[in-house]
Amino acid sequence: MAITIKDVAKRANVAPSTVSRVIANSSRISEKTKERVREAMQELGYHPNFNARSLANKSTSTLGIVMPNSAKIAFQNPFFPEVIRGITAKAHQENYGLYLSTGQTEDEILDEVMEMVHSRRVDGIMLLYSRVDDKVMPFLIEQNFPFTLIGRPYHNNESAVTFVNNDNFKAAKMVTEYLILLGHEKIAFVGGNLDYVVTLDHMEGYKQALKNANIPLTTEYVVHHDEVEEGGQDAIIELMSLEQRPTAIVVVDDIMSFGVLRMLNDMGVNVPDDLSLVSFNNVMISELSSPPMTTVDIHIYDLGYRATDLLIDKIKHPEQEAKKLIIPHKLVKRQTCKKYTKS
Repeated sequence: MAITIKDVAKRANVAPSTVSRVIANSSRISEKTKERVREAMQELGYHPNFNARSLANKSTSTLGIVMPNSAKIAFQNPFFPEVIRGITAKAHQENYGLYLSTGQTEDEILDEVMEMVHSRRVDGIMLLYSRVDDKVMPFLIEQNFPFTLIGRPYHNNESAVTFVNNDNFKAAKMVTEYLILLGHEKIAFVGGNLDYVVTLDHMEGYKQALKNANIPLTTEYVVHHDEVEEGGQDAIIELMSLEQRPTAIVVVDDIMSFGVLRMLNDMGVNVPDDLSLVSFNNVMISELSSPPMTTVDIHIYDLGYRATDLLIDKIKHPEQEAKKLIIPHKLVKRQTCKKYTKS
């Protein structure tokens, strides 16, 4: 005979309605009572029928995750597994499942998001990127559908979007100033795809630091590539081909920096003796590279965890105004930077 909520209530010595609220993770129930009810559920082997509950409550207890382009490409960068680790931790705490988008192009991603929303497949959506000419975000705003963004909204529509981000302008400005304080003036910038807002913010921070130090911007020192590791290799070929080579480089991603370091090694360019390098993200490979990278820790796990927290809060309290949260960054000094001395 199937175990019911009434059986669980009897074992835990609570009302059946209390069991229902524990299953829904209601904040009205104390943690002590929740623990007692969950123990009773485990002892009896009771498993809630979430599909039935979804029909009754018009809730799926599922969050959608939208990644840039295909998951295959995105997962080549450790940023995404780490941010999803943070998302998963918070979702598990709140008894939410996850639905990962699989679109390969912008149009496919938009179609999939529209299907998620119209079919009510998910209760809310997390966007793991911010694109300049994004089509997904305006649709979600128009539909008044709960979503959070990891990144900064473009076109100054911050008041309408709940988002979690780093101050990428300030972080890029900081690392460029760090290189300037080490005596460097010929500082290059290796960025990613200009369609992404994070790239624009990094580039503006770099330019502002040069301007504040009265160092003219050398356009040949600013290079952008879409690929990750391969892009870093291509970028360094461009920069090392210049008559006036840079003495330092700001690279916006650790995996791209790994490609830069490999190519420099092949060229016989020593880091940091011949060229200093600062990177971003502080993924595991940054510490394992040769030499270990000086990089900016942007607390990727926290970005995912806090974005999920804000999304679930938005789902539960749809009347609340949009919120923004800035996760702090930290410069992690390792062995790819050195004080510049003129030869």
